[in-house]
Amino acid sequence: MENNLGLLLAKRAFLNPNTEAFVNGNTGERLSFQELNERCNQLANALVSDGVQKEERIGLLVMNGSEFVEAYFACAKIGAVAVPLNWRLVPDELEFILKDSGTKRLIFGEEFFDNVTELQARGDKTDIRQWLQVSDGTPIGDFADDYQQFRASGSREEPKIGAFDDDMMYIMYTSGTTGLPKGVVHTHNSSIWAVLTIAATMYAHEGDRYLNPLPMFHVGALTPITIGVYQGSTNVVMKSFEPKLAWELIERERITTGLMVPAMLNFMLQVPDHDKYDHSSVRWFMSGAAPVPVSLIEAYLAKDIEIQQVYGLTETCGPACLTDSEAARTKIGSTGKAFFHTDIKIADADGNECARNEAGEVLVKGPHIMREYWNRPEATAETIKEGWLHTGDSAIMDKDGYVYIQDRIKDMVISGGENVYPAEIEAVLMTHPNIIEAGVIGKESAKWGESPFAIVVRDDDNLTENDVLKFCSEKLAKFKQPKGVTFIDQIPRNPSGKILKRVLREQFPEPSPE
Repeated sequence: MENNLGLLLAKRAFLNPNTEAFVNGNTGERLSFQELNERCNQLANALVSDGVQKEERIGLLVMNGSEFVEAYFACAKIGAVAVPLNWRLVPDELEFILKDSGTKRLIFGEEFFDNVTELQARGDKTDIRQWLQVSDGTPIGDFADDYQQFRASGSREEPKIGAFDDDMMYIMYTSGTTGLPKGVVHTHNSSIWAVLTIAATMYAHEGDRYLNPLPMFHVGALTPITIGVYQGSTNVVMKSFEPKLAWELIERERITTGLMVPAMLNFMLQVPDHDKYDHSSVRWFMSGAAPVPVSLIEAYLAKDIEIQQVYGLTETCGPACLTDSEAARTKIGSTGKAFFHTDIKIADADGNECARNEAGEVLVKGPHIMREYWNRPEATAETIKEGWLHTGDSAIMDKDGYVYIQDRIKDMVISGGENVYPAEIEAVLMTHPNIIEAGVIGKESAKWGESPFAIVVRDDDNLTENDVLKFCSEKLAKFKQPKGVTFIDQIPRNPSGKILKRVLREQFPEPSPE
């Protein structure tokens, strides 16, 4: 049997046409599986009629909503390749990703009209030849086509399936340790296997209603959308995370499960009188992207809500480790055991398996790991060795097989659930004419978990912290921008020239300025 991710939606629409598939928590829009599938088919057929070819890249610059979901499955059915775009990025960052991926068409929300207008004005800096604007009554740009009208031109009939198995499904960009984002390539097979392994591992019920507040350009939101289709459950989606709205939706929509990063769970506890909302329907929330503080787990357990820590990566299409229901209460601090169709190994620098409770690098193997980094064979070879994906994360595994993430081998900062690589910020800082050297570290943040902090060597004493922060604000998405800057005479480096981040953390141990 040949696998195509889009056929999952077609099959679910056939089996359960009237079951609620999608709820927009902000607007109240509701779609059954049949309605969602018909919209998907309309867009797919319209794209084919307009000449879309197999493996043509289609960028998705839209906030969480039905348009993102239908476009994703439309791409799947006809063999186009979705390129989900982080809508927090500035035009320079978007331009790189669009050009690097070879994206030919861009579906964008009206919220991003100014950024897209700037991109369109840059001409051949991108390869885009069609701009489709999702509009809620606002004027369509002179250069753009109306997305809703374009979709409506297509037939509701099932399109001819255009891709199978190891054909590309999507390219999702992650910030790169070299300063440039890398495109993670997932196929129909790897995407479907991620769904199968999560479905076989997580504690699911018929009729589950899943709260999905993460942005869909993240694998942590995109893969659960497909799981909902596979299992016939309902995804209740938030356009963007709002702590008070989360509690309201839990009560109104009778939410049973969901996934939120630790910062979101923490923000929800800060909502005044949050206990007035009925949360009795909730069994558990997954939480990942960073270790969940024990105090946070205990605060939710006191509400009879389990926090099941999940560990995964874009490169694994989501799954790596998950705590089960029992471990959520008895193995607090662990990110659990390997998912069902997943192997986990804690290895030393030579790839040999470590003894139990001995720290090493987390390696992941399974049919759901990425095919490659787009156009980066050397980075792919460094990351995938003999079928094992090297995560760069340090952990121990206890005698029962439970994994405890200790630290990041790489210098990644996780701020509010977003991956931020210091090298990318350092590369921007080094373009300032008065900055000689720069190092970026993560500082503890009560609000975001961690925040980037810049240590700078300047050649002009008139350069101020505000000057540096303003410079970064024009070149980096807000979540990547340093929250503070300090100036020193020399950046500590090892004999090979690498910045000694450990020394910088020791020199500047205080929490992040907010």
